[in-house]
Amino acid sequence: MNPSLSLADIPVGSSARVTSISTIGPNRRRLLDLGLVPGSRVDIIRRSPAGNPTAYWIKGTVIALRNEDAGQILVDALINL
Repeated sequence: MNPSLSLADIPVGSSARVTSISTIGPNRRRLLDLGLVPGSRVDIIRRSPAGNPTAYWIKGTVIALRNEDAGQILVDALINL
């Protein structure tokens, strides 16, 4: 079994499926409210020139997350065909 990666580790142009969120409190609630619930597919679409934040396509919308927030979202990488 492969260990879970964080969303921040997935390269641009790839997809991932959320397995869990490793933060608590209001930040966890915010991430869940954005649609980052276990089982959700996330496409990594663009990183800023400085590398932070990154734009993600989730449930029909684009969201931007800082690397510190994306690092708390555990995912399984999906193979893009």
